Amino acid sequence: MSAVVLEATGLRKRFGATVALDGAGLSLRAGEIHALMGQNGAGKSTLIKLLTGVEAPDAGTITLDGRTIAPATPLDAQREGISTVYQEVNLCPNLSVAENLFAGRYPRGRLGLVDWRQVRAGARALLRELHLDIDVDRPLSGYPVAVQQMVAIARALGVSARVLVLDEPTSSLDEGEVRELFAVMRRLRERGMAILFVTHFLDQVYAVSDRITVLRNGGLVGEFLPAQLPHAALVTAMVGREVGMAAGRDPGGAGAGEGAVLVEARGLARRGSLRPVDLQLRAGEVLALGGLLGSGRTELARLLFGLDRADQGRLSIDDAPVDLRHPAEAVAHGLALCPEERKTEGIVAGLSVRENIVLALQARLGWRRALATSRQRELAQRFVALLGIKAGDIEAAAGTLSGGNQQKVVLARWLATAPRLLILDEPTRGIDIAAKQEIMGEVVRLAREGMAVLFISAEIEELTRLGDRIAVMRDRHLAGELPGGSSGAQVLALIAGEAGTGVEGRA
Repeated sequence: MSAVVLEATGLRKRFGATVALDGAGLSLRAGEIHALMGQNGAGKSTLIKLLTGVEAPDAGTITLDGRTIAPATPLDAQREGISTVYQEVNLCPNLSVAENLFAGRYPRGRLGLVDWRQVRAGARALLRELHLDIDVDRPLSGYPVAVQQMVAIARALGVSARVLVLDEPTSSLDEGEVRELFAVMRRLRERGMAILFVTHFLDQVYAVSDRITVLRNGGLVGEFLPAQLPHAALVTAMVGREVGMAAGRDPGGAGAGEGAVLVEARGLARRGSLRPVDLQLRAGEVLALGGLLGSGRTELARLLFGLDRADQGRLSIDDAPVDLRHPAEAVAHGLALCPEERKTEGIVAGLSVRENIVLALQARLGWRRALATSRQRELAQRFVALLGIKAGDIEAAAGTLSGGNQQKVVLARWLATAPRLLILDEPTRGIDIAAKQEIMGEVVRLAREGMAVLFISAEIEELTRLGDRIAVMRDRHLAGELPGGSSGAQVLALIAGEAGTGVEGRA
């Protein structure tokens, strides 16, 4: 076995009444990819913050090459040789690629001026190591997320990182981009770098990892070799119990698709955003909407909820034409939207769990009809129990919760308004498998009780499991629909635009 580069033992961290880590730790070896697994709230993010100087541990030790370290800031950690690439790339989008790669350590020439020729040459050399050939003078914001992540990794190479932490790097990448990232990770492993890989995608763990550390409830469950830990055993280790798959909707079964049409779009379009779409959403039905990133899924959701205004076509609710000019009008009609970007468009991090849950209901009632605090607490406690939201106190700031629990808080907010149509845009993205099953189970329950649900997901398995009907977006138009019970291969064929799928395409 290769030498241990970094070792953390007995790490403890408390945030107020919440114990985030309780005796956790791991060891990273040179030339290995080490997966860190656990449910949302298991302590993964806190552990990374302690390793990278974002937070200081209350107890425990961190050693690098056998030497105890205590990074007080991310810059301290970087100087020690520990670099992090986050799910949301933390570089400067307004600066060029070259400037991002050398920010804070620009080579200087005569008179102390930045040697821009050396900056550009050094940037190209770093990117060549990752087999990336791009214009280094172009602003970082001009490149897709996958390229931005490669630039962040190249910066880690530039500061001679011994340890590279990749925190959910694949959550916004398509399959081809994931393969490219994995190829880069393997090349870095061959160079002797220790890589800590955090992901919620189990298949990716087995595709690229050499060892796996599992955390649960802030504690260390154990360290495993992938060959010794089958998928089911990994899930059990993460949640502490066996987890079954969420019950399906019995797509195409009795009653499926027979509910009244609640919302109908005819030729609905927005110039530069979405080509004309025909769509029906029925009471008591899950319409699963799939497609690649950029296919128009979110754009359609925004039009249906009044976040954007259509400039073509017609939208009807209860068979009556409507012109939604604002989300408040959509809410008044009984529509609700859980957005894809929960951190920037969903959760209000500084407000309490209680305040987040009652936010939409209070907005619908108007501020002159303020909900009594006792009523707010009653609602919040009911939905915390209903959705299994893990929060020490409903008065705790929502921003302190794990990603999966934040997603449940956003869902609770809209369920509190008793919507007739619930639009869920990637509700399971970036959350652990147990939380996914719970949210999908809740979707099934809501549909069975008569709610119309538009479930948007990039995961084909989720589409086929939950959808009474499956609609697929491609190139910003509706490529076609499939009946419930269709196979993943049929869905993939529609996404890929293959002929012979046996469904009617729609322009």
